[in-house]
Amino acid sequence: MEAKSPKNDATVRTRRAIVNLLKQEGAMDSKELSTRLGVSAMAIRQHLYALQSERLVTYEEEPRPMGRPAKVWRLTPAADRFFPAGYAELTLSLINSVTEAFGEGGIDRLLEVRTRHQISAYREQVSQDGLQEKLEALAMLRTNEGYMAEVERLEDGSFLLIENHCPICAAATACTGLCAKELEVFQSVLGENVKIERTEHIVAGARRCAYQVSL
Repeated sequence: MEAKSPKNDATVRTRRAIVNLLKQEGAMDSKELSTRLGVSAMAIRQHLYALQSERLVTYEEEPRPMGRPAKVWRLTPAADRFFPAGYAELTLSLINSVTEAFGEGGIDRLLEVRTRHQISAYREQVSQDGLQEKLEALAMLRTNEGYMAEVERLEDGSFLLIENHCPICAAATACTGLCAKELEVFQSVLGENVKIERTEHIVAGARRCAYQVSL
């Protein structure tokens, strides 16, 4: 999706918009992409086939009540390069080095220190107002760190804290304690009276991480 001349800028922007939307919202067909982006369905299909040729998207056919099955498009792992990776190679190298030098106990101590610092930094920037305000402030902080976070209110009055991207995914896969500590951070920042449950997990194969939060 590199621009080779100024006249290709619109094409590059549209294809990046498609990639971003599929990242944030998950699989969609060309009609829904067309509606969301305000681009003709024919043009969207052309962009999707171009992205497919770059191995950035793929599709599955989904039955429809009438007519042909629809092609439902989703990103491939190759598209991860367009999103922050959190210095994955360096982080993995440091984790392996700490484990080699100090054993699993060294990793545990490192995570404890990181967690304390993270809680302190978040608490300084998350207000003491209501739960929704806290969640929105937390989501903004996480977005600034590359997590593409957002808050969704559910019909039962609880909330979903959604992270559409994990910039430390490689490190979290190698060191599962990172994910466990995230829950500890959220609990400490939002308050001990708040119930938090992880309902979707990127490391476990989900498209996103999601946390249901309620009082």
